[in-house]
Amino acid sequence: MKTTKSIILLILAVSLIFTVNAQTLKTGTTAAQVLKINVGPRAIGMGGAFTAVADDISSLYWNPAGSANIESNEAFFNHTALYLDINHDYAAIATNLTGFGTVGAFVSVLSTDDMPVRTVEKPEGTGEFFNYGAIIVGVNYSRYLTENFSIGFNAKYINESIWHMSATGFAIDVGTLYKIPVLNELRIAASISNFGTKMQMEGRDVTQNFPSGAGGGNLINANLELDKFDLPLMFRFGLSADVIKDQTSRLTTSLDAIHPNDHTEYINSGLEYSWNETVFLRVGYNSLFEKDSEKGLTAGIGINYRLVDLVKVKLDYAYQDFGRLSDVHYFSLGITF
Repeated sequence: MKTTKSIILLILAVSLIFTVNAQTLKTGTTAAQVLKINVGPRAIGMGGAFTAVADDISSLYWNPAGSANIESNEAFFNHTALYLDINHDYAAIATNLTGFGTVGAFVSVLSTDDMPVRTVEKPEGTGEFFNYGAIIVGVNYSRYLTENFSIGFNAKYINESIWHMSATGFAIDVGTLYKIPVLNELRIAASISNFGTKMQMEGRDVTQNFPSGAGGGNLINANLELDKFDLPLMFRFGLSADVIKDQTSRLTTSLDAIHPNDHTEYINSGLEYSWNETVFLRVGYNSLFEKDSEKGLTAGIGINYRLVDLVKVKLDYAYQDFGRLSDVHYFSLGITF
């Protein structure tokens, strides 16, 4: 018990330090925005209020401590066509090792279609094309330290690239989840995401030619030194409870408070209704009180279908309103085996 209290106090203290430091940063000053793209139609349908709900493989993104709830093996695949021809793919797998904890791995890929290279001299295009891409590869470990308290960690490799340039970084996530046996189980959770190195673009596009010598007849190559940018550090605190829970029905309500280092604080809220843990209806609201937000209402449905005794298929869909941008539809396939 003393160990558990010490860990909780340590995480809260570190979280407070990160939160205070984050106040000095402003919008548009962080790299690797792919780290902020939400994952999983179940969580998105609930408005992104998933920190304290996390009990499946999508918790690897929301709260790494939640994967401790995985009892066997899970795999997850998610493809999303975002606004402005941006595509996002996410895949994960996790397994529970009895007596050791849960281990998992995930990969996230962001890509765009080819775009023409334009210059001042050739505004219609030079005939060349470029694109933007990002990839995140990570591993997860979590376990229950007591019957009701779990802790989890992610370690991530991050790479961004655009045309002939790229940047690399490393980050960790830390999460906790505590269950209290009241109100059909009240859950309290906190997580810190993307604490890591700064990222700096490097590559041949920073090489510039400068005239030198009498009359400028000679050219000297020089490399421009670009700035280094922090990762989008994010602190989440969540509450969740099953306000209705009987043999056939469950109604879960959840609330998340989020503090990012590159924007204003906001709140996510959501509901999930389950019938026989087979059919699911979800609704939520994303980014409440966030300044200049284009996000808002979310909704989703899900079906869990058992193929054979040990294999269950999970199909989930979510809708999210992005205001002046296109509405986004999320689909995922999950397998429990």
